[in-house]
Amino acid sequence: MQIPFSPARSLVDGRRYSRYLLPAGALVVLIIFVMLTMQFVSGPGAGMKFNESELDLNFGLLAAVVMALMGGYFLSGVYRFMAERDRVRGQLRLAARLFECSREAIFVTDRNQTIISVNRAFTEITGYAAEEVLGRNPRMWSSGRHDDDFYRNLYAVLDGEGYWQSELWNKRKNGEIYPEWVSISAIKNDRQEIANYLCIATDISGRKKAEERLQFLANYDELTALPNRRMFDQRLDYALAHAKRYGKQLAVVYIDLDRFKIINDTLGHAAGDLLLREAAGRLRQCLRESDSVARLGGDEFVVLITEFARKQDVIGVAQKLLEAMAGPYLLSGQECHVTASIGISSYPDDSKDAQTLIKNADIAMYRAKERGKNNFQFYSAQMNVYSFDRLALESSLRHALERNEFLLHYQPKVDVRSGNITGTEALVRWQHPDMGMVAPAQFIPVAEETGLIVPLGEWVLRTACAQNREWQRQGFPHLRVAVNLSPRQFRQENLVREVARILHETGLDAGSLELEITESIVVRDPEQAAKILTELRAMGISLLIDDFGTGYLSLAYFKRFPINSVKIDRSFIQDLPDAADTAAITRAIIATAESLKLKVVAEGVESEEQLDFLREHKCPEIQGYYFSRPLPPHEFAGMLRGRGWPGSKISPLRLVTAADAGGRGAA
Repeated sequence: MQIPFSPARSLVDGRRYSRYLLPAGALVVLIIFVMLTMQFVSGPGAGMKFNESELDLNFGLLAAVVMALMGGYFLSGVYRFMAERDRVRGQLRLAARLFECSREAIFVTDRNQTIISVNRAFTEITGYAAEEVLGRNPRMWSSGRHDDDFYRNLYAVLDGEGYWQSELWNKRKNGEIYPEWVSISAIKNDRQEIANYLCIATDISGRKKAEERLQFLANYDELTALPNRRMFDQRLDYALAHAKRYGKQLAVVYIDLDRFKIINDTLGHAAGDLLLREAAGRLRQCLRESDSVARLGGDEFVVLITEFARKQDVIGVAQKLLEAMAGPYLLSGQECHVTASIGISSYPDDSKDAQTLIKNADIAMYRAKERGKNNFQFYSAQMNVYSFDRLALESSLRHALERNEFLLHYQPKVDVRSGNITGTEALVRWQHPDMGMVAPAQFIPVAEETGLIVPLGEWVLRTACAQNREWQRQGFPHLRVAVNLSPRQFRQENLVREVARILHETGLDAGSLELEITESIVVRDPEQAAKILTELRAMGISLLIDDFGTGYLSLAYFKRFPINSVKIDRSFIQDLPDAADTAAITRAIIATAESLKLKVVAEGVESEEQLDFLREHKCPEIQGYYFSRPLPPHEFAGMLRGRGWPGSKISPLRLVTAADAGGRGAA
């Protein structure tokens, strides 16, 4: 195979064999020299004839060999020189490529810090073109954050150790200040004198932002930008240490937004987030710079008030907070209102421990909610007793179903025109062995929080269906029994199957059951709600929107759902007929429902004046203490047997006694 000529290969081969050229040539010269010497020494006496021409030839051959040897050695030197030259050139080209292709900014200065070279990354990072900085000092892009002493120390370290690295803040051409990680090396010449400085700088602004983001998330609430629980605990610990040392007072104010959940469920989480951000801004405006406010989570905030002289100062702050929270909020183009419940604990009166102060303020906040919301309460030791009572209530509630301590009472629904009983609502009661009859307002919220409402709701549904079926077996006409579904129940994946199973097991016809749900259940997930309600309606079950008017939706919204009825909340009925605004709202609900072919039920009717107003404005059905309190099953059956058969007119059942009046809010 013929191998083509290659200069590069010839060069390599020359370098490879040049090392043998000199020894081989020397050997040839030695051989020729020995031969010539033998000719001289032997002479004529040795039998050899001395031929002058032959001698000249041998000397010529020797000279040729010497010349060849010298030429070969010269060519070998040329080969070595060319090879070394190409190697150096390759290294220089590689260094140049590395210099230009590096993603770090690199520049070189002379010993006087005058820039003599920069790479492409330098211009991209700083914004300066090469011609703008060549011949200039690197301090031209100094940020001003480092003083002269800093730079003097930098060069002192460089001169002494030959290397320096640290974080620097520099300024781009556009004026932006940014952080860099900078490494500077001193380059020395053959005399070990500093000839140049090499600087390599990495833009770490992206990493800095990520670190700042992580630091923010660790100490602040992302939604409101307020300090979080961790940061608040640190500030409270510091404030307590300061108060103990100097004999100062401080107060912890726990804030919970009232009715936030209704807005969040009705208008959506985006509106809820907007409300929380607005509320956070209002809280900031109410406080001094020395005070702190943090978001603990959900709709709960906490405020730290330091260095106050009198309790009245804290009261003034609490009143400002209540007023600020009560102002209107514009959410998604709709005006909404929320209030706040506030609890206050103070150092040193209520506790000297940070976490106990927060806990006590939380207890006081719940007492404010119990007293009607939109108020503030100071902590007292008695509240702590109540908190333990609540824990005991929760513990008892977990065993109440097993011990058959729950029972149902039934409140009739009455046709306004005829006075006929058209149905009944099943309302749960708890007969506690030690505490007696526990009002629903006490245990239903606890059941909701703990999730016990799901098994309790299933028990209520089963018991109400079984009782209605029993009345039918006893010969009473078929009435529709209404059962409330909690939000937790409605979110159960097997809800429709569970309702169907209970109807099948109790033998009750689906047309004799009505399920009451709230607005928030429907709007939380409209598509899923429509699917579930359609399946329930297809079974023949009647569907009613309970507490209508307390949310922010119009009746027209419910056209997309298979709803049969709406129930006007008692908060609108209780002020009738005197309150003009609630009267107007009630009239509008009745008229709109009629146009949408929805039946209206007014709950909480307790006076003849209220009944007359509702009758005048054609409200078809009412429910309330004016006709009857919720009754145990045997009393409700007796009422039907004695005077309440559908089809026969009844007058108001004056069953509301002085003893009953205390339980009206529990219905």
